[in-house]
Amino acid sequence: MASIEEYVRDRSPLSSEQIYRLRELIADWQLLSDLSFADLILWVPLRKDFKSWPTGYVAVAHIRPTTAATLFPHDLIGDEITHGSRPHIDQALSEAEIVRDTQPEQMGDHMVKEETIPVIFDGHVIGVISRHRDSELMRQPSRLELNYREIAHNLYRMIAEGTFPYTDAGSLFDPAPRVGDGLIRLDVNGVVSYASPNARSAFSRLGWVSEVEGHALGEVAESLARVRPDAHEETIAMGLTGKSLKRVEIENVGGTIDFTVLPLLKGEDRVGAIVMLNNVTELRRRERELVTKDATIREIHHRVKNNLQTVSALLRLQARRIEDPGASAALNEAVRRIASIALVHETLSSSRDSSVAFDEVLDSLVSHALELSPRMSELRIDRTGKLGSLEPRIATPLALVITELIHNALEHGLADEGSALGIHTAIEGNQVSVTISDDGVGFPEGFDISTSPNLGLQIVRTLTENELRGTLTLVTDDNETRAVLTFPNA
Repeated sequence: MASIEEYVRDRSPLSSEQIYRLRELIADWQLLSDLSFADLILWVPLRKDFKSWPTGYVAVAHIRPTTAATLFPHDLIGDEITHGSRPHIDQALSEAEIVRDTQPEQMGDHMVKEETIPVIFDGHVIGVISRHRDSELMRQPSRLELNYREIAHNLYRMIAEGTFPYTDAGSLFDPAPRVGDGLIRLDVNGVVSYASPNARSAFSRLGWVSEVEGHALGEVAESLARVRPDAHEETIAMGLTGKSLKRVEIENVGGTIDFTVLPLLKGEDRVGAIVMLNNVTELRRRERELVTKDATIREIHHRVKNNLQTVSALLRLQARRIEDPGASAALNEAVRRIASIALVHETLSSSRDSSVAFDEVLDSLVSHALELSPRMSELRIDRTGKLGSLEPRIATPLALVITELIHNALEHGLADEGSALGIHTAIEGNQVSVTISDDGVGFPEGFDISTSPNLGLQIVRTLTENELRGTLTLVTDDNETRAVLTFPNA
């Protein structure tokens, strides 16, 4: 679907700020459509400047009500009309006034009443809303319908005065409140003058046993809330007076209700407010479960890390008691590998999500490897590239592979303390690469990792192929030996 800019490019004097204002209106106007039981179409005049008569209009948005049947089976977005073909739209544009008292016209099987509202911003009419509703449904309105339509008239007047959408709403409408979830109408003193059936039901679930109408909404909500605000916070009662845009949440054993307060204005004066209710009981319950689950998972990683460190310490003690150098060396290698896995779990135990900040793990792997190779205290480390966050499924085998490659370079690939160990990491698209290089003598001629008896290299090959689903390439030239690991980051 095309954007507003594409529909009006080179055909309208609208600035980027004015187009943004239209986007704000479109973001909020499901509320308008539902309150007025009508289809809404937003038309932008096509003209060279604000002083010129338009040649026509283009429809840039169309919304259908959830409270009534639509009158338009197909979207009108992108449709164009000529100037003069829709007098009510022309009148709203030229007079900058709402055109309300119109005669219904036949549209298919329905008699449709059209009303038009100018969208005013910075003193200019930047668009016109046409509102279309079935006139037959307006003849015997219920109390709910009367209140909804009166509220809608207030909001349309605010559009024509340039005070709706609210300029300081921020994230107030995220998620957007819905009329059908419950609506309360407040007078200028914050007293409930009307509550929809769903709103009354919400208060009943919270434990309010009498009618809410005639009571100050803030006092009712505060009496029901289980958790009181801190002394430095605004009270619930103050937040629900209707004096300003607010989002307030109250909770008790009956559930959790979210209130969105929208002041109604007439010129500079506040004439009341509407309050949209949303039952978020199940949402908050799931959020608490997720928080508990995340805390449990982090605790499990912490305990696994501690257990691995205990196993590592026991193996280290055992290695010191063994006189056979080969057996002692094998146990020390096992200690090193267990430590690599423990580093991943340590990172996960402090992470706020399920990913591993692998660059921190890699720093620890290098430091740990150097501590186990004291003869390399003057070794120069050339470290480049970043990997960012990786999934634990990738991070654990990758930590083991890198540990083995670094250890192999320290043991066999570096000749003296003036040598350099290169570590380069990169992510290009969906491909991850890790290169461990040294300036030592390199692999012997005819070396094949698949037939090598070296346990560390066999671990590297198995993890690379089976866990990382990647490839390992060993390259030796005149000055450098490189182990290049590549695998998909998915």
